[in-house]
Amino acid sequence: MPQKAHKNAKGDPVPVWERTMRLPIITLVLSSFALLPLAGAAHAASLTSGKKIEIRVDEEKVEAERKALWDQFGGWCAIAEWHPAVKSCEESKEGDTEFRKLTLQDGGVIKEKLVDKRGTSYQYEIVESPLPVKNYTAQFSVTPDDDDLDEVNIVWAATYDAADGKEDKEARSTIDGIFKDGIESIKGKLGERVVERKKKKKDDDD
Repeated sequence: MPQKAHKNAKGDPVPVWERTMRLPIITLVLSSFALLPLAGAAHAASLTSGKKIEIRVDEEKVEAERKALWDQFGGWCAIAEWHPAVKSCEESKEGDTEFRKLTLQDGGVIKEKLVDKRGTSYQYEIVESPLPVKNYTAQFSVTPDDDDLDEVNIVWAATYDAADGKEDKEARSTIDGIFKDGIESIKGKLGERVVERKKKKKDDDD
């Protein structure tokens, strides 16, 4: 695959040194969480998890395709349509604050609060759950790829602490597993549009 020119938002070429200085988008998301104290927490969460999908799109229709992906996967209760562990999702409001109640396949219930929503991204916190975590906040986003003009990324990332009496290893394993199952399900729905890392590297080398 021919190497595409790297341009910034204004369409100007981006110098090689600037591109190489950029951190992967998932690292930036996790870092931004780490810098901000969580609501109701005395300190920033110490554990992080994150997954990213790179999706091939028409370079001439990036924004339209990004919106279409958001419409398919980014709704506040759309998670029930793509995550295999979620049996149902129910939206509710308390004052101006939006919540969702996720009923899991095993009968467990997770209550989450929408913290922020803008464009094709939302941030949320877990209010109640049987998961071995606390101080959990996460972000789900559909964003343009920094390097490839014909790709869009779906990024799901979170910061959290192990719940009282639980080990960090158990907490991280649980959240990593939830993210992995959800992202793999989205990949299955997108099929050949997903850019697999090994294949992408081979194409870039050609």
